[in-house]
Amino acid sequence: MKKVSKLLMVLCILLVAVALAMVLLYELDVMESGVLADSKQTEFMAMSTMELVTLASAFLGLRLFKFKKIHQDLVSRKEPALMQWGILRLLVLEVPMVVNTYLYYMYMNATFGYLAIILLLCLPFVLPTLQRCLAETTEESSES
Repeated sequence: MKKVSKLLMVLCILLVAVALAMVLLYELDVMESGVLADSKQTEFMAMSTMELVTLASAFLGLRLFKFKKIHQDLVSRKEPALMQWGILRLLVLEVPMVVNTYLYYMYMNATFGYLAIILLLCLPFVLPTLQRCLAETTEESSES
């Protein structure tokens, strides 16, 4: 379980580091920001899409392990299931976060930044610590 927890933590930190590296590169003017600021129609479409994707990602990322079928898989197969579903959960939360960060700098629209921050704020609730990994692969004593 320790190995799975460490691999999931590396993935989590790696994707956050990608977003932070992107912020650093754009803020230091290594990469040009605001390239797509003039194309308002594509900005509206991207913003509408990413708002829906972000809301769905936040819900799914936070609730994924509570779905009955997934929870049963986690309890019965433990480490392989935790690796599979844990990677999916981190990707569901962090890929849209990285995309929102990129779109923020492409359009220089604060909405994308806020969407990325929303997903970043979800991460502490799913951070794959060893204690959380053990808790998510054990059967709960009372089902509500």
